[in-house]
Amino acid sequence: QVQLVESGGGLVQAGGSLRLSCAASGRPLGSYSLGWFRQAPGKEREFVATISWSGGSTYYADSVKGRFTISRDNAKNTMYLQMNSLKPEDTAVYYCAGKILGMSDRLYDYPYWGQGTQVTVSS
Repeated sequence: QVQLVESGGGLVQAGGSLRLSCAASGRPLGSYSLGWFRQAPGKEREFVATISWSGGSTYYADSVKGRFTISRDNAKNTMYLQMNSLKPEDTAVYYCAGKILGMSDRLYDYPYWGQGTQVTVSS
């Protein structure tokens, strides 16, 4: 079983950038497809981006396409989310998640989750 820990959240002004990291332990990260999800106050958790086990395929929610980039370094057992041109509506707790086999944008396909990291974008 893999354990996931997010880091890199914080407070940033609109238009700014942040890079989130998701560090894995317990199992080699290369066995898993990974995803980022987020949950704003009073809203359901939603899909942000996903990446294949090799890093060769990615898929994004329309709301972040062109602004966010998901990547991974299996040698470092770490996944990243580079967030540029941040907007106040990006404010949320961001979670990384892992699953065996293929990528997915569906919340309930992921059995492994981190504890989340807060991202706050001020206007």
